[in-house]
Amino acid sequence: MERGPAAGASAATLGLVGQWRAQLSFRDGDFAAVSDLEFMYVFNLGGTMTESSNYDGAPPVPPAYGIWRQVGPGRFEVTYEFYPTKAPARLDDLTAGGGWGPAGRGVFFEAITIADDGESFASQIRYEALDRAGDPVEGGGEGVGRGVRLRF
Repeated sequence: MERGPAAGASAATLGLVGQWRAQLSFRDGDFAAVSDLEFMYVFNLGGTMTESSNYDGAPPVPPAYGIWRQVGPGRFEVTYEFYPTKAPARLDDLTAGGGWGPAGRGVFFEAITIADDGESFASQIRYEALDRAGDPVEGGGEGVGRGVRLRF
């Protein structure tokens, strides 16, 4: 039984809606040292999205949540945010029931261009690191991404 818009829809009619996997490479900032960074995205009808990376467990951080919009044929703007965490100061903090505390907010801005066949994309991405008060801190950077649509 086919389910969901991806089951029978062509890539051209789906636009950005659906599931994608991308490899990202940052030129600078905190993510520049990560050579195998991958993001999994889900873009929903109505302009919301969720992102998770292959590093969400190191250190433990939740997925990112965001919004997207079409800005031209095959072109999209995406903004999504996540909550980075900081390590406990001492091992005793963990054993006493503490954990990885909040360390601010991370914001990604991504410009995505889908290939003519609708099955892949190229992107320009910018990361902004914010402290708990919402002020910019060191660690932001820019890079590029290449993604593929996931299919059954």
